[in-house]
Amino acid sequence: MEIAILLFDGITALDAVGPYEALSMLPGAQVRFVGKERGAKRTRSGSLALVADHTLSEIRRPDIVLVPGGPGEEALRHDPEVLGWLRAAHETSRWTTSVCTGALLLAAAGILDGVEATTHWSSFEDLAALGALPVHERVVIRGKIVTAAGVSAGIDMALRLAALEAGDETAMAIQLILEYDPQPPFDAGSPDKAPPAVLERLQARRRARTPT
Repeated sequence: MEIAILLFDGITALDAVGPYEALSMLPGAQVRFVGKERGAKRTRSGSLALVADHTLSEIRRPDIVLVPGGPGEEALRHDPEVLGWLRAAHETSRWTTSVCTGALLLAAAGILDGVEATTHWSSFEDLAALGALPVHERVVIRGKIVTAAGVSAGIDMALRLAALEAGDETAMAIQLILEYDPQPPFDAGSPDKAPPAVLERLQARRRARTPT
């Protein structure tokens, strides 16, 4: 089972690494980190890099396609090479998946036209503008398309995918190996739960970054 995880500069590391840790434990899994060019792809801060060992042209028919998010995805929404690769890979994949704003890349490629999907809560308007139907769920499965909400939801998505591929017992074993038993110190992980002041602070920051 070949699993292709797309890498790019400006990636959110956990979007890729969280699902990788779970999916790499599937029987027969062969994970390929792919990019437009081989080499290190750095997060927004530049302090962490993930390495693309393969170019897009080298991995043409992966069984599972995984598109992480991060601020760097915005530039790729207009990249014909990346969008073409996503469309072609989706034609033959068993599963086409995204985490966080990776869904915006799938949508830009036309893969989510009229399809219910999720992404980071702050990007629902962008997802709708690209033709998808945003759904407020942590993981959304529609046919062979699986989308996950923000960052940490990628682990949930990977475990759901592991269950679909290898059964519940295998997925639970992977969860136990990872000791994935979240007990966050605050109940503030969604806009519905976060204190209004915290939500407004993040929304104001987002507005300040958006050109008028």
